[in-house]
Amino acid sequence: LDPMAFTIGFARRFATYKRANLIFREIDRLRRLLVDPWRPVQIIFAGKAHPADNPGKEVLQSVYQFTRDPEFEGRVAFLEDYDMHLAHLLVQGVDLWLNLPRVPLEASGTSGMKAALNGVPQLSTLDGWWQEGYDGLSGWAISPGPEGSDADAADAEHFYRLLEEQVVPLYYTRNANGVPLGWVEKMRHVLRLAGSRFTARRMMREYVQEYYAPAILGE
Repeated sequence: LDPMAFTIGFARRFATYKRANLIFREIDRLRRLLVDPWRPVQIIFAGKAHPADNPGKEVLQSVYQFTRDPEFEGRVAFLEDYDMHLAHLLVQGVDLWLNLPRVPLEASGTSGMKAALNGVPQLSTLDGWWQEGYDGLSGWAISPGPEGSDADAADAEHFYRLLEEQVVPLYYTRNANGVPLGWVEKMRHVLRLAGSRFTARRMMREYVQEYYAPAILGE
């Protein structure tokens, strides 16, 4: 791994609806992004499939095979034995958190919340917490494609286009001191957003005010 390269993190349970392999839908296009000598990109995967989820295991295996592909020049990595400690390091150490669930199947997406609390912007489909957390400044959203379209194809196209035209250029646009000011502003914003709206404090307050108290009072 190159400590100076733009680093994308994708770490979670491997289930088919989370679509970890969507990233590899257009191999040549992805390769151009990863091995650009002036703006290199690397992707770190981590996670496990449920022991009884054979389709999930197949997705994990297919992703792992890409880490062995010499065309990517070592810019795709898979970290084994994913656990809370490794997750702790990932949500602190990557530049962008990636989540690609097939809408509307994501329940929450707490890994993205944890990354945001560490100042990491997110790129995701508008599902789970990102449906509420995305405000145009906190990261990037993959909007639903036209009705009746192939969702995987439309989401992959949107994913590549965002990386090519917005995400990677913003990260590598630096001032005279080498600081990516636009990127830093996104980091600050997502940290403010997550710290004020996606916490256990908010969860307990809403449960008490909207559920527990009304139930006790018979409202």
